[in-house]
Amino acid sequence: MIKMLKTKRRVGLVFFPAFDWCITPDHPEREERLLYTRDQILEEGLLDIPGIVEYRPYVAEDKHIQRTHICVPSVERRVSEPHRIAAGGTMLAADLVLDNKVDRAFALLRPPGHHANRIVHGSRGFCTINNEAIMVEHIRHRLGPGVRIAIVDTDAHHGDGTQDIFYNDPGVLHISLHQDGRTLYPGTGDISERGGPAAYGQTVNIPLPPGTGDEGMLYVMEELVLPILAEWKPDIIINAAGQDNHYSDPLTNMNFSAKGYARLTEILNPDIVVLEGGYSIEGALPYVNVGLILALAGLDYSHLKEPDWLPDSSRQPQHVMEIIRQTVDQVRKLWDQRQQVDLKQIFGTGEFFTRQRPIYYDTDQIVEKQHEQIRLCTECSGWRVIVSEALKSYQVPVKIAVVIVPWLACNSCRVSAMARYGQLTAEADFDHVFYQDCERELFLRA
Repeated sequence: MIKMLKTKRRVGLVFFPAFDWCITPDHPEREERLLYTRDQILEEGLLDIPGIVEYRPYVAEDKHIQRTHICVPSVERRVSEPHRIAAGGTMLAADLVLDNKVDRAFALLRPPGHHANRIVHGSRGFCTINNEAIMVEHIRHRLGPGVRIAIVDTDAHHGDGTQDIFYNDPGVLHISLHQDGRTLYPGTGDISERGGPAAYGQTVNIPLPPGTGDEGMLYVMEELVLPILAEWKPDIIINAAGQDNHYSDPLTNMNFSAKGYARLTEILNPDIVVLEGGYSIEGALPYVNVGLILALAGLDYSHLKEPDWLPDSSRQPQHVMEIIRQTVDQVRKLWDQRQQVDLKQIFGTGEFFTRQRPIYYDTDQIVEKQHEQIRLCTECSGWRVIVSEALKSYQVPVKIAVVIVPWLACNSCRVSAMARYGQLTAEADFDHVFYQDCERELFLRA
């Protein structure tokens, strides 16, 4: 009977399970993570339904990764072939939509990426390079810098790497729904984190209390996320679809269900979905992913149910809903008032805004210290310089400097950024000095 169905929307499925890659054999992010999902998709006959088509990913090249990342000391040393294929799969998902081969695309792949920052000394949060961010730059190179892109991250962990990359990017709206960082890795994602001087307010964090279930997640989507998207009017919506909000996930404390995920996907109606986390390999991922595919295709998912699902599985206590309502009210107020904020009080009136951050790579046990300066330019979003020092136990510290030129940089910023790169390369303090201009695809390393 399912083979007689026809989708309302054409869906492209880019599947890459990376069966030959893992962190360790018993790690949550291991080879068989998508094995049961693959079996479930085949068992349900989804690939036999007209309108659902599977595609093979291609391999991302150095230039694709260098548009987004500074890999230390190089892409070759930091990025494995599975990571390149996962990044290539996300770019292919974008191509399928942009070329009108499908209406919606789902990059169902691993390794994940949303904890990977712009600077990559190693892996953190199971992530080495950021698949969504690489895809965003790919889209902009195809459509031009005027395209408006929204990323809605529904992983239970805060999308701190994506936030870092687009922190000062006026062309990207980043919304992250996640378990409160005071209770879960990476410990960030407070509502006070709102973006840099050129994109203040376009970082929208929605920390949710442990125990949040279907009622709370869908309330946030309908009452906050959808109104923000309607007001900002993105050209493309990307869903970083982590599935570790599920009630059976071993790493988190949330209560979302497979049917809830399907409903979230239906109302968000993203153009492109990219798998992120989710570590209930048998109990959640096969059913959640089937639900996402059905919802993207416009098919009925009312029958969707996990084998162990009970009416109380995704139910949340009343006090949890009260916290969620308060958070939604706070975030909505901040969004509504974002253009009334005096940015000079936050970022100062000098030539540069400076911030310092410690960053921990939990996967590779690296401690990084960053000192960043953003030029406060009135003509563009301003070039940046980051000095980064990273230390792994019993190893010599690595110190680098990075000059980053933004999209649509003004001539003054381009000239002064290149001058600063020249000054830094003349100094003897750094192991490497990098220059990154994504728009012109200029990447230098000294």
